[in-house]
Amino acid sequence: MLESVACGYALNRTRRQYLANRLAVADGHWSRLRGLIGKTSADFRDGQGLWITPCRGVHTLGMRFPIDVAYLTRDRVVLHLEHSLAPWRFAPVRLHAASVLELPEHTLRVTGTTIGDELEIDTRNPGDAAPA
Repeated sequence: MLESVACGYALNRTRRQYLANRLAVADGHWSRLRGLIGKTSADFRDGQGLWITPCRGVHTLGMRFPIDVAYLTRDRVVLHLEHSLAPWRFAPVRLHAASVLELPEHTLRVTGTTIGDELEIDTRNPGDAAPA
């Protein structure tokens, strides 16, 4: 899917629904800038996701398919949603957002995710020790 290994997950704790069980992280300057640019919808299927941190807004310039976007606070509470953000668009900037979760189109609707939901994001590799 992406250059970073997709081994984490994003769980909507409020709805008890997985948003992604193959979550990649974009946390460096270039990985955040690149995001999903140049990928196809076949590269970004159901169950996959990209967590961009820090991030207050996204664009889909250079993308070939629509995505769902969830803006999260520092405490990983959903602050804003963009359903089916089309290619070659700018999503709004949310100054209170700390990160953004990009998901395959329709994931937010199918999981019932809404503003105020609490998410759990774990990006540890399998076999890593749990935090103490």
